[in-house]
Formats: sequence, C-alpha cells, structure tokens
Amino acid sequence: MTGFARVRKAIPEGEIVLSLKSVNHRGLDLHFHLPAELDALESGLRGVIRQGVARGHVQIHISFTRAAAAGKPPVNWAMLDTYLQVFAGAAAHYHLEGKPDLNSALRIPGMLGSTEDQDLGEDVAKAVLEAAAEAVETLNAVRRREGESTAEEMRQRCQSICGLVARMEEIREGAVPAFHKRLKDRLTDLLNSVAIDPQRLAQEAALLADRSDISEELVRLRTHAVQLEAMLAGEGEVGKRLDFLLQEMNREANTVLSKTGGLGDLGLTITELALAAKSEIDKIREQSLNLE
Repeated sequence: MTGFARVRKAIPEGEIVLSLKSVNHRGLDLHFHLPAELDALESGLRGVIRQGVARGHVQIHISFTRAAAAGKPPVNWAMLDTYLQVFAGAAAHYHLEGKPDLNSALRIPGMLGSTEDQDLGEDVAKAVLEAAAEAVETLNAVRRREGESTAEEMRQRCQSICGLVARMEEIREGAVPAFHKRLKDRLTDLLNSVAIDPQRLAQEAALLADRSDISEELVRLRTHAVQLEAMLAGEGEVGKRLDFLLQEMNREANTVLSKTGGLGDLGLTITELALAAKSEIDKIREQSLNLE
C-alpha cells in the first residue's frame, strides 16, 4: 500500500527529520538510509515499524543535524581539512584547475558538527524512535484512506462476480434439455432415422449433463465472493488471507471453463461469463496487494 509520512523533531541536541515512504509489496520489506551515527538504532527502528506496518516496501530516511554547542565551532574541521587536502591532491594529480565549493563541502553528512560528543545519548535515541512511531501513525492514516477506497472497489467487483454466477446458474438449468436435443440430433444423423429409445436417450443426456455440471463450482464461487466481502468489512490484517481466497476463486472459475465444452451455444455463453468472472478476480488480486 502506498503512503508517505515525514516527522521533524527538535531536541536540545539538534533536529531529527524522519520520513517513511511505502509502495506495494507482498510482504514487509524495510530499507534504511541512516547517517552512520544512527546505525546502532536500526534494530529498534525495525521493531517500531513492524508494530504498525505488516506489508509494503518501505524506505526509511533519517537525518540528524546536531545543534552547535556553546563556545564550540559547528564545523567538523578535521573532516573539512581532509576534504580540502583530497581535493587539492586530486586536482594536482590530474592537472586540473578548480577550487572546491564550500557550500557543497558543508552539505557532506557529518561536516557540520564537532568531532567531539559523537556518541549518541539516550535522549537522541529515544527521540528518533518516538519520531518513527509518529511517522508510522501518520503513514497508516494515509494508507487507511487509500485502503478504504480500494476495499470499496473490491466489494463492487465481488458483487459483479455474484451477478455473473447468477446468470451462469440460469443457463445451467437448461443444460439437460440442451444435451438431450444435441444428443438426439447426432444419433439421428448417425443411425439414419432408426428409432431411438427415448429412455436410453434421456439417460445418456443426463450422464453428459452430470459430467459437465458446474453447480458446485458456482456455489463455491459465490460463497468465496461473500467471504471476501466479509473479510473487507472486518478488522485486522486481510492481505494474506485474501491471497489464498482469490486462488480458490480462480480455481473454481477455471473448472467452470473446463466443463462447458459440451453445451454448444449455452457453453459459449457460460464461457464468456466465466472469463468475465476471472477478469474480476484478477483485478481484485491486483488490488489486494494494496491491502494489509
């Protein structure tokens, strides 16, 4: 499920900016982009995010700008000296003319801040985790709004599937008479007008109809569609359960398609309806990736 959240948190030690960006994914895939001094917090951040996010490819970006300490320069002079020496050495080595850009140099992570007090204090670590929790809450609010819209569209597709099933059931009721007529016509052509036992003809027609009966598949397809709607109306994580249910719905639709070959024109109509149901199932499957 897509979403974005950003939290700024000012603390005595400086300013924390934390952003979360999520896109669709079958599981939970976390990617961290942290300054080196915050690497130790990755495990704690994972725990905070996992508490509120179950699915999605999530990018976590964090920056921490230290406040200038009273009486101390805010520039990491040692890092800046190294940068300038490397710049001058590279220019001389390659016989290039140019001067370093101070603005670019000061934007290098870690350049602004004293080399002293580089260890994170408990207050900074606590503030980073609090910012992550706030960002997760904001992210979920955005994802929830999108999820409600997606769920409503999925419910409409479930109703469409139920309508297609009802039409297939109506057509199925005429299967036995259709088999009876089709079998009689074929036997008449083969036997050149020899009398046909009506009872035997009815038995054969009933047997063929039974082999192509799709009543159970249609009942299960409708039942699954109703279950899907109930899941969407419920609480908690539904994404993985939807995956399984949609697989079952797709299997029933495929079975219907495999049984409609002997129904002639009726079979062609059922085939068109079953294909339409499969299309709705596929669209629901795509949308289910947006839900937890």
